[in-house]
Amino acid sequence: MYLANYLFFTTNCEPALAFYTKCGLGTVVAILRWGENGMPAHTEAMLGKIMHAQFEGPGVRFFASDNDDAEPMRGSAMIFQLEDHEQTKSLFIQLSDGGQITTPLAVQPWGDYFGKLTDRFGVQWMFNCTSKVSFVTKPDA
Repeated sequence: MYLANYLFFTTNCEPALAFYTKCGLGTVVAILRWGENGMPAHTEAMLGKIMHAQFEGPGVRFFASDNDDAEPMRGSAMIFQLEDHEQTKSLFIQLSDGGQITTPLAVQPWGDYFGKLTDRFGVQWMFNCTSKVSFVTKPDA
């Protein structure tokens, strides 16, 4: 058994998945569309929208779809558990493009490099990097 997340969008699932691909998270490995292969669309506007998609990359797997009755994303976040400081920073910067940083990346009281953001599609992302960041300080002259 494994637990995976399912992201619901109203009508912008496809651009969201394209954005996540551009950020280097992975790619869409399976897709079904409303109105194709016997999948009836609830409304004309949903025709061709994503009924179900599977997204995968190294260490990443989630599912997503367009649903005209989807509730806004809230009370949940995707969390990256990382060990590379530069990878954490790079991914954070990419996913924050057009979104809102809610907790800037910084070393937190528990000692990890952590930050949080909501991307341009309303998905919350958390980043926790367990590699300890060392800061070199110069003695006063």
